[in-house]
Amino acid sequence: MKATSASLAVMTALVTPQIHAASSGNSTVSLGSVYVTPEASGTLRTDSILTSVDIMGSDKIEDKNVMNSWELVGQMPGIQLTETRMGAESGKVTFRAFNGEGYINGIKTLIDGVPSNVNSGNQRFIDMVFPLDIDYIEVVRGTNDPRYGLHNIGGNINFVTRQGGNYTDGRLTYGSFNTRELQLAVGHEEGNFAQNYFLAKQDSDGFRDHSDSNKYSLGGKWFVSDDEQTMKLGVVARLYHHEAEEPGFLTAQQLAASRTQSPAKNANDGDDRDMKHISGHADFQLSDDLSLSNKLYYNSYDDDRTVTFTDNPAGNAPRQRRQWQERQIGMLSNLTWRAHDMLTLDGGVNYEQQNNEYRRYRYNFGIPTDFDAPPARTQNDDSYTLYNTGAYAQAIIQLIEQLKIIPAYRVDTFSGNTHISSTNNGVTTTDKGSLQDYGWIEQPKLSVVYSITPDVNLYANWGRTFQILTGSTAPAYLTAGQASYKPSINTGKEVGVKFKPFAGSEARIAVWQQDATDEVSNMPATGTTVGLGETRRRGIDMQLTAQLNEQWTVWGSHAIQGAKVISSFSDGGRSLAGTEVISTPRYISNAGVDYQFNDAWRFGLQARAQGDYYIDTLNEQGKYGGFAVLDVNVRYQVSATTSLDLQMKNLTDREYEYVWFDNFFWAAGDEQPMFSPAPGRSAYVSVNMKL
Repeated sequence: MKATSASLAVMTALVTPQIHAASSGNSTVSLGSVYVTPEASGTLRTDSILTSVDIMGSDKIEDKNVMNSWELVGQMPGIQLTETRMGAESGKVTFRAFNGEGYINGIKTLIDGVPSNVNSGNQRFIDMVFPLDIDYIEVVRGTNDPRYGLHNIGGNINFVTRQGGNYTDGRLTYGSFNTRELQLAVGHEEGNFAQNYFLAKQDSDGFRDHSDSNKYSLGGKWFVSDDEQTMKLGVVARLYHHEAEEPGFLTAQQLAASRTQSPAKNANDGDDRDMKHISGHADFQLSDDLSLSNKLYYNSYDDDRTVTFTDNPAGNAPRQRRQWQERQIGMLSNLTWRAHDMLTLDGGVNYEQQNNEYRRYRYNFGIPTDFDAPPARTQNDDSYTLYNTGAYAQAIIQLIEQLKIIPAYRVDTFSGNTHISSTNNGVTTTDKGSLQDYGWIEQPKLSVVYSITPDVNLYANWGRTFQILTGSTAPAYLTAGQASYKPSINTGKEVGVKFKPFAGSEARIAVWQQDATDEVSNMPATGTTVGLGETRRRGIDMQLTAQLNEQWTVWGSHAIQGAKVISSFSDGGRSLAGTEVISTPRYISNAGVDYQFNDAWRFGLQARAQGDYYIDTLNEQGKYGGFAVLDVNVRYQVSATTSLDLQMKNLTDREYEYVWFDNFFWAAGDEQPMFSPAPGRSAYVSVNMKL
């Protein structure tokens, strides 16, 4: 079908279960209202080409009281939130049994389709966006998405911010721990020119002593199009700053004595973080059937963190100052040809260049650590580069309306160099090396969706993704005497069914497995890399969302998962075969209900739960980290433009913690778990204005 100029314009559609169920070959599950573009033109929508997709709309996002943006996806199915709560290093989002501890950062993160991971795979750029600026969040699970390569091991998350429109939205919040927050979003669109601006400021004294946090974010978008809507050019810019105190990890004894304390050793610990982003966007409808999309971006990340892990007086390892400087320049280009109703061809290329610096200083014993004194030694003073070139092609074949077949193929190649310097006892040593030579990493993929009826869609996907070593030192780089590594290859399989149990509902059940070769784990505390060898992750995802009537909406999900080592050995030569991958809970559950009492009052209830997990590679230190929490929200619509929100978090005052096993910073024989407690019951009141 030929696209008209009218169909090329962006349109608004409410993504409801009924709409999704009526479309053939669609396995996406949505929560809330989502703005979409027509499939007849432009870049292909994610939900039209991939099979395991979840979307959260703006109405479920904008009223969330969260300290960090990655927490927004906490009510989506199978999402593990790793809440470290240390300075600006607050936590991560993962799924498909990839832990978010920093060991294996397996989830690609994007903001408006722009890659937004740092070199290690960590998701720090997400903090630049706040709820009021987000249009929707898109989660893709599995190994079958060919659009992205680096860090796209278990899937990806795209935070899509607001573009165009006319609005002035504000939100003022005050709550527990003297939390104060302002969000202001402004959009102005006239003719062919659209402007969007965003401002956010958040301050908090924190749940624990010595945990003050102060952050702000500024953003702007400027887009222009022609009268026929065949060209759109734009610029996006963001600026973010965060200063935070770091309360430190607690021993079991300290935790039992006081969950809110900050040990004396951490009195000088803190974090100072700056992030910047600017991107240029150029989209063209070259003909009725041919569209081209281009993105050129620059990301910068600067972080200065002082941290004291233990009060062990021996050595200088526990007392550190870490400084990162990362600069990313990249581009993505995508070409889509809707050749026929039965065939669409899609392909793209990407390039990214990273110029990075990392410095780590160690300090002598002191309570607190004196970070103004000269360091005892400089462990790292590294400069390193990383270059990535990737390309993909896929075809959407739909010979009959009920069946959609999507074969895809992607390749990536990497290069780079490092310059490593360290100083110990006044003696400086320097080493150089080139990035491991991985060659061209090939990633074939295949997805199939079959609509048995308009309400029942079966799907299956198979694909390969990869993991490479990150960081500034060996083994990521081939320095003198360093053995070569092959990339870790992940092969994933998934079968599922999306169906409509009853009117106004949609459900999905999926069974999946992901096998990895040569898997490696980055140990952030030590700066070392550990080989896990062969691993297997498998699980079952179940989810349901339903609009029961005009008043009641319910949703729920339950993910059963496991991650085991098939073949590997510990540093001491002991076999790890059969052990569970650390920091991976066996289940993740969500359930919620919204009740619209009348035009003025709305009530909501949400429960989240996660199982325990092992904290050491040998699985000998016990399981920790499980929790079950209940959150409540109440909204009162004062007028057409003003509403009041009350949110109660952790209503039952459940005590739980983030836990890791410290076998490095303690003296031999004193190795033990370390704890970062979560906040207890808390409350927040917000005033929302739509002017």
